[in-house]
This record gives sequence, structure tokens and C-alpha cells, in this order.
Amino acid sequence: MKIIDAHCHIYPDKIAEKAAAATGRFYDIEMSLDGKVSTLMREGTAAGIDHFIVQSVATTPAQVGSINRFIAEEVARSGGKMTGLGTLHPDSEDIAGDVEQLLELGLRGVKLHPDIQGFKLDDYRCLKIYELCEGRLPLLLHTGDHRYDFSNPNRLKPILDTYTELTVIGAHFGGWSIWEKAAEQLHGYDRLYVDCSSSLYAISPDVGRRLVRCYGADRVLFGTDYPMWSPAEELDRFYAMGLTAEENRKILCDNAATLFSIEI
Repeated sequence: MKIIDAHCHIYPDKIAEKAAAATGRFYDIEMSLDGKVSTLMREGTAAGIDHFIVQSVATTPAQVGSINRFIAEEVARSGGKMTGLGTLHPDSEDIAGDVEQLLELGLRGVKLHPDIQGFKLDDYRCLKIYELCEGRLPLLLHTGDHRYDFSNPNRLKPILDTYTELTVIGAHFGGWSIWEKAAEQLHGYDRLYVDCSSSLYAISPDVGRRLVRCYGADRVLFGTDYPMWSPAEELDRFYAMGLTAEENRKILCDNAATLFSIEI
């Protein structure tokens, strides 16, 4: 079975360890790995992962262009092993231009992290992003945090209700740290998918299996949230859910391949 890791953060070598450590501090979780591309390729390949969807997040508008170029360059160097997502920032003076650059670079979606970037999903500043991405680019959104109110279901539902042709992947089963509450509120949306990244470390296999079947295996993607967790560790946690062979195939490969037009 082919495996796609649909949630990987990568950074330039010179800042990778510092950037990874900052994310760890934000969540009070010790990072397993260093955020370098070479480490992802080594550890992921050793675990049996065939393809990686990679991204990073702009904390200021000025970072958008350089991050998107970095992601595109690493994808080009990967020999077909990576697919790249771009970043956007709602305070950019030219969001339309940023989207066009992202498309010209060959990036196939957009990653936003409201909690780290500091905006609410339903903030008026973000509406231009949704308008420009609707029907064109899938959005991988960090979703959920019991500590904040930036990306919880009450912020995501208005977007799903308004932009009905917008494809959204809600990371962390649609609600990190509020997994079951999020599933109760978010399941059933036609264009909402979720990934299982940074979730299985904190919930039991039984709860994970329930969440998969609540959303439906057709709407779940596998992701490691590298460098937060090691790929091998996350695959072990995934298989511990005891899903069927068909569910595994969809989540580990087919859903991401279809969403992002990946051929392995």
C-alpha cells in the first residue's frame, strides 16, 4: 500500500531547529525531530511513506513570498516525492497577487494556522482568501485549541456555510484538544475533510476509530505533523485503530491523492 503523509512542516536548514522548537513551546510539547527536509525524507522513507505534502506558515505578510518560493524549490528538488502547499496572510496588501504567485509556483493548496498567525477563521480580513481559493485551491487549516478561540468549530462553521465550494481540510480531526466536540459539530459538511495529525498521541485507538467513522473514511487523511512526531511512531498509532483494509487505503493514500492530484 502506498502512503501519503498529508501534513508535514519543513524549514530551511539554518532556522529549522529554532522554528521547530518555537512550535513545541507554543504547544508545550517536545518536538521529536528537527524540521529539516533531509530528516523528513530519511525518517519518512524509513517508515514506509512514499510521498509528503509539505508546508510552512507565514507569521507576517512579508514572509509569504519567501516561504512559498522555499516550498516550491524543495518540491522541485524532491524528485516527485513531495507536493507543496503555499502560505497566505490576511494582512497582506495583495492577497490576489500572493495567490497568483502561489499558483505560478505550482503549489497545490494553502496552509493557514489561525492560532499562530493570530486571526479568527471568520475574521473579515480572511474573507478575501476564501473567495480567491474557493473552487481553486484546497485549504489545510489548523483547527481547534481549548486555550483560544481562533479556529474552533464556531469559527469554522460560518465559513463552511458561506463558501460552499471551498474545500477545507481541518487538521487534527477538525479540533485539536477538542476532538470529539469538534466532530459532533463538523461532520456532514460536503467539502470538509480532516486529517488525523497530532491527535492519536492523546486519544485512545477506540476514540480515533470513532472519529474516523463519524467523519467517514472518505474524508480523513493521514498526517504526521512532522517534526512534532516521528513518522514511524505516527504510523504505529494509526494502525492501532484497527481500521479495515479499505479504510486504511483511503486514509493513507487515496483521499490525499485525489484532493491534491498526486500520482505515485
